[in-house]
Amino acid sequence: MARNNNQVLVPGARAALDQFKMEAASQVGVTLKQGYNGDLTARQAGSIGGQMVKKMIESYENNLK
Repeated sequence: MARNNNQVLVPGARAALDQFKMEAASQVGVTLKQGYNGDLTARQAGSIGGQMVKKMIESYENNLK
């Protein structure tokens, strides 16, 4: 069984990332529950991750200007 080795390096970062994930999920029409979401399809999870990356790139590009 795989272990989750994710460590919080910045206090408050986990909550901010969870909020970001919820917003991205909402934007692509996927409903997330608090906690475990292992019942998502690969397509749904990929859509959420893709939306998060898109928003991060947009933010980075806006900060360059």
